[in-house]
Amino acid sequence: MFVQINPADPRPIYVQIMDEVRRGLAVGTLRPDDPLPSVRQLAAELRLNPNTVAQAYRELERAGLVYVRRGQGTFISAGDAPLASAAKCSVEVAERALVDAYRHGVDVHELVEAIQRLSASDTFPVKAQNR
Repeated sequence: MFVQINPADPRPIYVQIMDEVRRGLAVGTLRPDDPLPSVRQLAAELRLNPNTVAQAYRELERAGLVYVRRGQGTFISAGDAPLASAAKCSVEVAERALVDAYRHGVDVHELVEAIQRLSASDTFPVKAQNR
């Protein structure tokens, strides 16, 4: 399943679904003309109300990241969407990190230093997964 939802995340669930699609575009696991699961299928897999998934798909279509073929489903759009999506994703991640840092009394310089230390570490979990 390409979508992972975190109930503890303060973002609305439909936004989490949208972000997962954007992430898939940014890392290349989703490519132009790839089909997305149907609204009902994804809702069943994630145990969500179908209206939540439909809202995410509508917003993705409005943003130009997906298109709908009547009777066939929802598909990833072609074009510059992956590049724009990667840039937008990085801004959204940075924004969430900054908000969280400020809430915990961490200033920007401390946050940047912590990110640089983590990314240089051989024990950083994501880095170890990508090897």
